[in-house]
Amino acid sequence: MDSRKPAKVVKDAVEKVVDVLTPDIPGAPGSAPPTLEEPTTPREPLPPKKEQGSPGTVTPTGAPTGVPAVAKGQQGAYLTTAQGARLRDTDHSLKAGPRGPTLLQDHHFREKITHFDHERIPERVVHARGAGAHGVFKAYGTATAVTRAGFLAKDHETDVFVRFSTVLGSRGSADTVRDTRGFATKFYTEEGTFDLVGNNMPVFFIQDAIKFPDIIHAGKPHPDREIPQAQSAHDTFWDFVSLHTEAQHHTMWNMSDRGIPRSYRTMEGFGVHTFRLINAAGETVLAKFHWKPRLGVHSLDWEEAQLINGIDPDFHRRDLYDAIEAGAYPEWELGIQVFPDTEEETFAGIDLLDPTKIVPEELAPVQPVGRLVLNRTPTNFFAETEQVAFHLGHLPPGIDVTNDPLLQGRLFSYVDTQLTRLGGPNFSQIPINRPHAAVNDMLRDGFHQHAVHAGVAPYRPNSLDGGNPFPAGDAEHAFLDVPVTVAQAPKVRANPASFDDHFSQARLFWLSMSPVEQEHIVRAYTFELAKCYHQAIKERQLQCLANIDPVLCAQVAAGLGLPAPQPTEPLADVAPSPALSQVGREWPADGRLVGIVVDGDSDLDGVSEVRRAVFAADMVPLLIAPHGGKLGELPVQRTFATARSVEFDVVLVAAAPPPAPDALAARDAKAGAASSVTVDPRVLLLVQEAWRHAKAIGAWGTGAAVLEQAGLTGTPGVVTGDSAPEVLAEVQQLLAAHRVWQRFPTSLG
Repeated sequence: MDSRKPAKVVKDAVEKVVDVLTPDIPGAPGSAPPTLEEPTTPREPLPPKKEQGSPGTVTPTGAPTGVPAVAKGQQGAYLTTAQGARLRDTDHSLKAGPRGPTLLQDHHFREKITHFDHERIPERVVHARGAGAHGVFKAYGTATAVTRAGFLAKDHETDVFVRFSTVLGSRGSADTVRDTRGFATKFYTEEGTFDLVGNNMPVFFIQDAIKFPDIIHAGKPHPDREIPQAQSAHDTFWDFVSLHTEAQHHTMWNMSDRGIPRSYRTMEGFGVHTFRLINAAGETVLAKFHWKPRLGVHSLDWEEAQLINGIDPDFHRRDLYDAIEAGAYPEWELGIQVFPDTEEETFAGIDLLDPTKIVPEELAPVQPVGRLVLNRTPTNFFAETEQVAFHLGHLPPGIDVTNDPLLQGRLFSYVDTQLTRLGGPNFSQIPINRPHAAVNDMLRDGFHQHAVHAGVAPYRPNSLDGGNPFPAGDAEHAFLDVPVTVAQAPKVRANPASFDDHFSQARLFWLSMSPVEQEHIVRAYTFELAKCYHQAIKERQLQCLANIDPVLCAQVAAGLGLPAPQPTEPLADVAPSPALSQVGREWPADGRLVGIVVDGDSDLDGVSEVRRAVFAADMVPLLIAPHGGKLGELPVQRTFATARSVEFDVVLVAAAPPPAPDALAARDAKAGAASSVTVDPRVLLLVQEAWRHAKAIGAWGTGAAVLEQAGLTGTPGVVTGDSAPEVLAEVQQLLAAHRVWQRFPTSLG
């Protein structure tokens, strides 16, 4: 034991690292540079950086204590509980054997996750920025062979509420940041509420819920400066995922185009975990849930997303609500992958309890079981979208959980979180959370109790209330905890050996991408790692990429100006899964926005004809003109000053408008410097940006001159013609593929 007083120990530690506190350039995230390898030699906490301060050390009544301010920070070299007991492990929850359920006695997990659940008041810790909508789910009846859940019976309709969200950002962050999105669905079934709480990615960063505070703390803004907001392009995130390599698969998804969806309407959803289904005969299977959007899976271009963050940070929310208002109702098909419920709980060599793994659809097809349509927006955003509370333990009869250690921890955490955020245990009585089934739960009193319970005996058994409430059986559709045998095993903090494979599925994802998608992944890794301050973190993540794919690693290393390391593990021999790629198929264009550039000299009859055709195709035409108001009888929705290419899925040009009176750099920066161009420079910028973002572009009549001045004529996906209907028909064919990716040749693949 160190015989010096704690204050003296802290003071000495500060003096020892004084030389480290002067970085070459500002922005160092910590007070000492990280090592390439994970540090394993115990040491005292690092002191604050030299520019950091903290409140003075005084008593509650203002008397100075004389203790250095740093003494209020964490103490000691070893990880402990909040009571100071040293811990051996904080990576694994306590289980009944490596594959067993998580034990309630795990006081460390409960302390860690409880504190995490309550560290934000009142905003959600994660998924703070969200948008919700009401709808209806109609079942096909195709799931009745594997589950007795009543809401999946043929033609059965169930009211739902869906909340989409980002993970890392605060409520004030932007929609189109690179991040995982939440896709949480509340089914108000007659047999009790079912919450399918998933994401737009089928895997997660961690395998055990005890690590959830770690990954979120790593991804959130640095705690000293509260920056960067709503993004992972910083040291703490990459420090964690490069050391905790089970995160590499999910990280690959985040660095792909899946991290920046075009719309909630074009976003897949996944239940992430494996669930156990039980049918009317008592037979069980294992299953994974999938949401498939009717419009296909599409994403934003990276530059497009960056522009949107500044121009319209509510882009996804606005798109969702505008689509519903316009009658272009967002639709998804719910599907399930079904696996035999074997003792090993594996399929095709893939551990079904590992939430960092997928089962490729080529091995287990997704079987459609019903359709979701969102057709109503909230009446009050706070009362509904902000107060909705989801929980994985909200299950109907016929669906049960498995021993997935991430799922096991979430079963505790979600209820615990609501106690602070929604003010007590009666959050289920808030209107948006109320079940559409009879409730007789014997849960009395507590903060915000809205029910007025009768009777005098909220306990069982009783005779004073006539025995009510009574237990239910199979005939009354009671919930069944499937009686799964738990193997005799020691209680341990461990995972099964199959969880140790951290790179093969990240490699599977990379090899499944089209060349243009691989280019985007390279760009994302290069951008994010270039934002890191410390070289060691970049090098460590490059080593992870080398264990995924040498081409990916070499391309990112070149962008960072670093050598590409050699793999330290054999590269996995995996078969690509074409279902993972967003490129190569065609989809409906419902709800797409068509920008039409017009002016007073346009063929307004032709423009009217195009507008009618766009409406008939279930798309939305928006006229972009030099000024607001009307052109003839046509309403103008956007002006050259207010329009930006990122708002539109396709741009049509029906005129070559000369510079408008407000095309002045002093008034509109988009006008740029004075030039000799004969077309309004903001129109040229509009079509050039649309071209860079691989969008279809069409022009007819004098509009063709705009494309010629922009230097775009004759390039892929740029259509010119004599008649508006002819151009529109060809553009619609291009729009079915979402983007014109062949416009940009790639060196990959």
